[in-house]
Amino acid sequence: MRECGTEPPFSGSYNLYFEKGVYLCAACGTPLFSSKSKYDHGMGWPSFSSAIDESRLELREDRALAIPRIEVRCAACGSHLGHLFDDGPSPTGVHYCINSVALGFEARNSAAMETAMFAAGCFWGVEHKFGQLKGVTATRVGYTGGTTPNPSYEQVCTDRTGHAEALRLEFDPSLTSYEELVRFFFSMHDPTEVDRQGLDVGRQYRSVIFYHTQAQKETAARVMSELERSGRFSRPLATALVPAAEFYPAEDYHQKFYEKNEKGACAF
Repeated sequence: MRECGTEPPFSGSYNLYFEKGVYLCAACGTPLFSSKSKYDHGMGWPSFSSAIDESRLELREDRALAIPRIEVRCAACGSHLGHLFDDGPSPTGVHYCINSVALGFEARNSAAMETAMFAAGCFWGVEHKFGQLKGVTATRVGYTGGTTPNPSYEQVCTDRTGHAEALRLEFDPSLTSYEELVRFFFSMHDPTEVDRQGLDVGRQYRSVIFYHTQAQKETAARVMSELERSGRFSRPLATALVPAAEFYPAEDYHQKFYEKNEKGACAF
């Protein structure tokens, strides 16, 4: 993995391995691929049509051979994983050709992930904090809850779109529950603030839980009722509980902002 080598074809233990679970970087344990995207390309190496989160992969030009290729590395530790090609199956057309030796595997009762969506102020810090939780397999920040389609960050900042800065995440329910995510949500920001968090002021910074299912709605409502009765907060909760609406991913420079810029996450 450190020497950027390639194992012989058809020799790896994961080439024709199709158990349900998650494939990890063998060097650092970062979750990289789901068994849902694994397929047999016939070349003799494990093949995937998508990554759990593309930001967890680093792509580099590889000119070691006569024909340039795209090398795939783990973004977290820099280990060589394999190469990326454009001859994958539809709808992505993507083909991650990965060395078995570069992967670890965790079996899961179900490889199906669930989705949750929260707004709790500046989405840079929200993504960073949730991204560190066990069971959270992918994160993406964006805009939702408003009326303007495909808004830009500059438009959202005018306070005229109605959108909130939000985090959409995927999680493995066998590792963490939706209730645990909701409780963490209330612990990592001030849910009594109205249209602001700290020095960030405006409706885009409001506190919202966007539920995707009736079960999520009932869980969030129960936790909110419990918190209101507990006296934990000196003011009423300002958090809105609303159905998930169209989610518009934010510009690339907002994704994993904390990791890219090595700055402290937004303080709440």
